[in-house]
Amino acid sequence: MQKSDWWHTEISDISPGVIRYHGYSVEQLIASEGVSVGSMIWLMTRGEIPTPLQAKLLERAMIAAVDHGPQAPSIAIARMAMTCGVDINNAMASAINVLGDVHGGAGQQLMELVSEIIADGRPVEVVVSEKLREFRARKKHIPGFGHRFHPRDPRRDPLLRLVEQARDAGEIEGKALEVTLEIEKQISAGRTRPIPMNIDGATAVIYSELGFSPMLGRGLFVLSRSIGALAHANEEFQSQMRNKGPENRTVLPNYQGAAPRDVP
Repeated sequence: MQKSDWWHTEISDISPGVIRYHGYSVEQLIASEGVSVGSMIWLMTRGEIPTPLQAKLLERAMIAAVDHGPQAPSIAIARMAMTCGVDINNAMASAINVLGDVHGGAGQQLMELVSEIIADGRPVEVVVSEKLREFRARKKHIPGFGHRFHPRDPRRDPLLRLVEQARDAGEIEGKALEVTLEIEKQISAGRTRPIPMNIDGATAVIYSELGFSPMLGRGLFVLSRSIGALAHANEEFQSQMRNKGPENRTVLPNYQGAAPRDVP
């Protein structure tokens, strides 16, 4: 079979009777009990099979972000799309397409911020203080902290405990953890109600510590939330409802336009 450089890749080696990913045969990957779905995500994006602790951290982060109920726009959209008679892939794609800078992008934004702070080289508390002043001056929200629904995101503590364990075991450096804890400390200073990290913050710590780029951090969140979109789209399909909008049919939007008038 002829080879061409029109498309070239270091990821997959495919030819008749052969499937290899970064040199590993699919037969061996299937047979290996040590290769999980998380390991495959790592292999496909990073080129190597992770250590068991690396795979565990990646998988725990992805498990934590799978779903946040129909009040999350991405999940609500997946469910509404399903009632419009589309296939499940369309419903999942609809959910994924709204995971942008506002809904789903905070993790990537925090990873970028953490990377800048680490690269600065000055004491962490000094750089964090400077960055926070910049955010406040621009009246910008600090990504990855606070939650509109949870006083303290229940996913924060178990994820950060795993990060601390990996740091203590020498598997990660702990630099991203140090930076984000300092941010959390400084933005909560003087407040009666602290502003803890949310799921975006906690997963950003893990993905940063594991060496993923900020762009891949967003992609991993999208993969994770796709599972929730799949489950909710499937559940909504069982209802057999049609054209289900964002509000119950008995509720109308509050019209605030012009009063009734005649066409001139």
